[in-house]
Amino acid sequence: MAFSRLMMVGATAALLVGLSATAVAQAPLKVGVVSLQKALEGTAELKQAEIDLRAKFGPRQDQLAEVEKEVAKMQQDYSGNQGKYNESALAELGQRIQRRQLQLQRNSQALQDEVNRDRQDVLQRIGKNLQDVIKKVADEKGLDLVVDSTAALFSKPAMDISADVTAAYDKAFPVKK
Repeated sequence: MAFSRLMMVGATAALLVGLSATAVAQAPLKVGVVSLQKALEGTAELKQAEIDLRAKFGPRQDQLAEVEKEVAKMQQDYSGNQGKYNESALAELGQRIQRRQLQLQRNSQALQDEVNRDRQDVLQRIGKNLQDVIKKVADEKGLDLVVDSTAALFSKPAMDISADVTAAYDKAFPVKK
């Protein structure tokens, strides 16, 4: 009985020594929080890309707006002058309106697809670079973990590194004009 009691004390002592060694070996976890959307939208590169996209696609959007006005005028003409036109003239105008609307719809969809493709390319490029910058900022700050603010239920404002990430991104990837 004394032997088993001695074994129990020895096992408990070994367990306590092991637990205290583990507790000493584990430093507190340093966590940072980043709002990916805020960091992304704050970059000079994204702001410049938005300006470039507007410059690239603005004239086509303006053309489509003019065609839209033209179709609206044709529809107004069709509705307002039904008594003045004969059936064949009305039918022809109705067909022209339909063709123009279909053309407008196709052109609008093509433009939207192209804008979305270009925007997605920009976001993918910036997003990949942003991941690298977040890792760099985390290393510089000695962080063990960085989480997106949308995944955190609560975080102290001092943990937010979004502004640091945006500044580091702008420094690492300056805008080329």
